[in-house]
Amino acid sequence: MKQLWIKADTGIWENDKKRIITALESGYDFALVNESEIGNVRELGKIKIAAHTTSEYSNADAIVIGRESEGDGTIPLGETSDDTRTAEKLTNAGKTVAGYVVIQNKEYERFASELAQHTRYIIVIGTDWKVIPLENLIADLQPQNVEIIAGITDATEAKLALETLEHGSDGVLVDTDDPSEIKKIAEIREKSEMKPIKLTSATITRVKPVGMGDRVCIDTCSLMKPGEGMLIGSQSNGLFLVHAESEESPYVAARPFRVNAGAVHAYIKVGEKTRYLSEMKAGDDVLIIDKDGRQKKAIVGRVKIEKRPLILVEAKVKNTTIKTLLQNAETIKLVKPDGTPTPVTQLKKDDEILVQHEETARHFGIEIEETIIER
Repeated sequence: MKQLWIKADTGIWENDKKRIITALESGYDFALVNESEIGNVRELGKIKIAAHTTSEYSNADAIVIGRESEGDGTIPLGETSDDTRTAEKLTNAGKTVAGYVVIQNKEYERFASELAQHTRYIIVIGTDWKVIPLENLIADLQPQNVEIIAGITDATEAKLALETLEHGSDGVLVDTDDPSEIKKIAEIREKSEMKPIKLTSATITRVKPVGMGDRVCIDTCSLMKPGEGMLIGSQSNGLFLVHAESEESPYVAARPFRVNAGAVHAYIKVGEKTRYLSEMKAGDDVLIIDKDGRQKKAIVGRVKIEKRPLILVEAKVKNTTIKTLLQNAETIKLVKPDGTPTPVTQLKKDDEILVQHEETARHFGIEIEETIIER
């Protein structure tokens, strides 16, 4: 996942504190601070700390080399570099090191590439540049085991940095006092990580009540909108879009945090893998998907397993028959290609519903090229 760093090294603690609190609330990974503020940051919450220092005894999670030195132009660049020597020494001592370079011209671009050979991260701050130096650094450093963190000031610059070339920077260092921009950049990070899932139409071939079984409800820490749900199925290469309980009904109030997911044996899509519904527990990540295949992560808050009447739903897609078992109730719905949620109690033969279908099989939830028969 792309990294988000908040720049909180102005030396005015009340100002820096506000930035860090907003970053914490938005799921940022690092706070870049002055060495003297490490203790204050630890008291605010759990976030990794990068600190401007050259001391190998620092308790920061990453030591940042280059500010008030060669990296930001305070000391002119020469034939040899104290910053590079310091970074190499600290790295050899087992420290996580980040280089800090303000790209003023081509010479500083070359210096950033040299410094990056001795660091885990390289923070690059632009002056009047946008894309070209970042493209050059990404291309130059791709073979290196270093992550490029691009300095930006707003959401527009963040999107540009994260998407430059196909790879983009490995993260951004956010320098703004605006809480809305700090939050917006976190949303951009999430969207950049979540490529749409290809959903296709499947034709219902059979719907049959089958009796009692253990079914799983997944209650998330997010409120889902109409059209959103989770991908569930009895075969890992054929998953049905099961709609969240986000609609009111004559019988129960809406529970937009919940997906009544199906029988305990079923698979659920989580990232690039699948897991069994019976394995899910509080604190796990799940994927929420809408009718257009757009996806986002959510956290499981609670899993409820109860005995309920089940219904078998069978469908055909590309000459492949796929199945799932869901609770037999009017509040459990699949999604039609136009996005309409349809109760399983009203499904009939030849109805069209949305599924994810893969040609490959899965082993331990991971996609593989192998023939597996699941009936």
